[in-house]
Amino acid sequence: MKEYKMDTVRRSTLSQQVLEQIVQLLMSGQLRPGDKLPAEMTLMEQFDVSRPVLREALSSLETLEIITRKPRGGTYVNERVGSNPFKVMLALSINNVSAVIEARMTLELGLVAIAAEKISDDQLEQLKKTIDSIQANPDSDYGRLDKEFHRIIAQSANNPVVEGMIESLLIAHEKTDSLIPFREPGVTVEHHLGIYEALKNRDPYAAFQQMYKHLSFVRKKLLDEPVKDQ
Repeated sequence: MKEYKMDTVRRSTLSQQVLEQIVQLLMSGQLRPGDKLPAEMTLMEQFDVSRPVLREALSSLETLEIITRKPRGGTYVNERVGSNPFKVMLALSINNVSAVIEARMTLELGLVAIAAEKISDDQLEQLKKTIDSIQANPDSDYGRLDKEFHRIIAQSANNPVVEGMIESLLIAHEKTDSLIPFREPGVTVEHHLGIYEALKNRDPYAAFQQMYKHLSFVRKKLLDEPVKDQ
């Protein structure tokens, strides 16, 4: 069994450190797309961690679509991981909530401005349906609809250069969404309607402002930071 050159993991934030070590193996070329990882017991010994810690790290890597675990078939590095460095970067910072929400803001603010110029009538209709569904079911766990709203906007920008970033954006969305301490459907509907109206009016400046208002609200809720008046 091949042995990788890795540091013994310290006891603090164990699963995150295992995740980072595996990403470093990818970045150094010791692991490559398509490679099969050693068995769990071997990895536990090499990292000097318990099975639950290892599995937590592998689960995070699978969520990020960097690896695939096949029942009774082992764990493999995904073939296309090398073509999407944004996922690797996200993996290294997935537990840095401030960095993740700022990455979302960086991507979505640019995308929404371009979307105001490119979004189709059909995509606008899809956006409105997500808002209507949240409004009609305010007591539901509407995270899926929220994610769909942001996905439609990102894809409507129709830019092949940023296409690889969109999956990472949606993973970042899932991460921040999972940490929101409580839901405020009225506020979500209000913010989404503001973004929708700006896009419908083909106004990139208003779309940028409305998206900034929305994401700043999310950042405040997650980090308990003051939001400056716009």
